[in-house]
Amino acid sequence: MKLYVGNLPYKASEQEIKKYFESVGEVNSAKIITDKYKTRSKGFGFIEMSSEEAAKKAIKKLNGTQFMGRNIVVSEAKPKNVN
Repeated sequence: MKLYVGNLPYKASEQEIKKYFESVGEVNSAKIITDKYKTRSKGFGFIEMSSEEAAKKAIKKLNGTQFMGRNIVVSEAKPKNVN
């Protein structure tokens, strides 16, 4: 199950965010979205948890928690609208 993670610190790495989420369950992948021109973080990313149970636990335990000095937002990722 894929999760949206918002309000990430710009200096956070994919390894750091993956390790943070591994505290609640197995993580399949972590991706921080970057600006394609500046290669700087846009302050959000996606975590793919190994199961729906682990994802729900991550939302419950990590949403609103402080990660590297910022309160992160964790929610279920919504499908991208393609028009």
